[in-house]
Amino acid sequence: MSVSGLRQVRRALVSVSDKTGLVEFARALAARGVELISTGGTSKALAAAGLKVTDVAAVTGFPEMMDGRLKTLHPRVHGGLLALRDDEGHARAMKEHGIEGIDLLVCNLYPFEETVARKASFEETVENIDIGGPAMIRAASKNHGYVAVIVDVEDYQAVLAEMDRNDGALSLETRKMLAARAYARTAAYDAAIATWFESELSSVAGQAERQPPRRFALAGRLRQGLRYGENPHQWAAFYASGEHRFGVATARQVGGKELSYNNINDTDAAYECVAELGDDRPAVAIIKHANPCGVATASSLAEAYRLALRCDPVSAFGGIVACNRKLDAATATELAKIFTEVIIAPDADAEAMQILAAKKNLRLLLAGGLPDPAEPGVTLRNVSGGFLVQSRDAGRVSVGELRVVTKRKPTDAELADLLFAFRVAKHVKSNTIVYARDGATVGIGAGQMSRIDSARIAAWKAEEASKAAGLPASLAKGSVVASDAFFPFADGLLAAAEAGATAVIQPGGSMRDEEVIAAANDRNLAMVFTGMRHFRH
Repeated sequence: MSVSGLRQVRRALVSVSDKTGLVEFARALAARGVELISTGGTSKALAAAGLKVTDVAAVTGFPEMMDGRLKTLHPRVHGGLLALRDDEGHARAMKEHGIEGIDLLVCNLYPFEETVARKASFEETVENIDIGGPAMIRAASKNHGYVAVIVDVEDYQAVLAEMDRNDGALSLETRKMLAARAYARTAAYDAAIATWFESELSSVAGQAERQPPRRFALAGRLRQGLRYGENPHQWAAFYASGEHRFGVATARQVGGKELSYNNINDTDAAYECVAELGDDRPAVAIIKHANPCGVATASSLAEAYRLALRCDPVSAFGGIVACNRKLDAATATELAKIFTEVIIAPDADAEAMQILAAKKNLRLLLAGGLPDPAEPGVTLRNVSGGFLVQSRDAGRVSVGELRVVTKRKPTDAELADLLFAFRVAKHVKSNTIVYARDGATVGIGAGQMSRIDSARIAAWKAEEASKAAGLPASLAKGSVVASDAFFPFADGLLAAAEAGATAVIQPGGSMRDEEVIAAANDRNLAMVFTGMRHFRH
């Protein structure tokens, strides 16, 4: 196909679901001498605004029918979009069958993603799968040598500005760029539909029985371009998948500079961690490099923050703080005392926002709600030549599911701390050891190659934190300890006992479980097995 760079826009087909800026854009096209063709509700909106518009039914000779399912799937529409204007055969066919060329397609699609997000019925969701729109978009994009296509309202003004520069014409470069955006839009749309159908299948079969789809569709919409990635020499961007899960993607930023790649990654980890604790009691999680360095629950948010900070005040400097409820002035006052990169909460009161506004580099994110830790979903990770997909770790154990394996049973207070520590351990990089006491972490060992090292680091952290707080003994004394996976040897458990832990929670399942249980009994430790591990690599 050989085409010239500039193509005049004389005839436009406008068919949109999102009518933001529609009338203004169509009026601007008409003022530039562009003939308007339109469909259904779009046509009515333009006519009501006083614009001259030809209904697509007058072009095709067929009325809209089947509840709007059939209106643009016709040769006089698709021929107008697909014809090669400089091809003699195509030109002859157009003349013979009364097909007029369409130079500009303006089309955005039925709101399928929004319909899924508001959890509409199966039948309503199916009706919001657009057929004619994607067909026209793909046709116009394929024929970008002659046709321009707009799928985003954000492109209206740029197209008008170029038409003004080029006496009503658009360049080949612009048409290619618009075609690329259009194909990306239909790809994302189809990905959303495929993902929804898969979720419907899995809800029937259950997560455990779900078979991996033969093809995995993935798409996202640019939320923001980022200054760089993990390091300054890497480019990066933040895309929203369309999944309505409260967090960074739903958050409104109040104050501070632009978020970085690492900020977004760490903030997501922090918010998911604090959400794990629910909203029964105020809770705070402090994250550094995607690992919790302090997590606590308390009678107030401010007290929860003080306890979380006590766990590791050194690492907390320049960290991320997540709260599980509306941020108040008392908590904001405490937060303002040290340098924090990002604070995320469901909401914040006016006084809290005013206090934090004085910290120029602090970003406050208001997410609008807490994510549900039990909600199904998937996580992805790149590997060379592909990517890994798995269901989100929505696993959780309750008191009734714990199996006491030692002679001594844990007390009620120990049980509460054991469950708390295990829920925190789920959000710490493996190998993981978490010491907790009275609803707060007191020592965390993360991401070590051996579990014994994690146990020793967590104990050392507890000692250092205790010294910093001016306490006479390590906070690990009288604590409980959680391990994200089984103890392969008794040495990790012995390290916890030496640090002063009185009870242990772990998945169990090691070849040496009996040896570990015997070591716990020798030291009068209470130990429970969960039967569920929480590796986080």
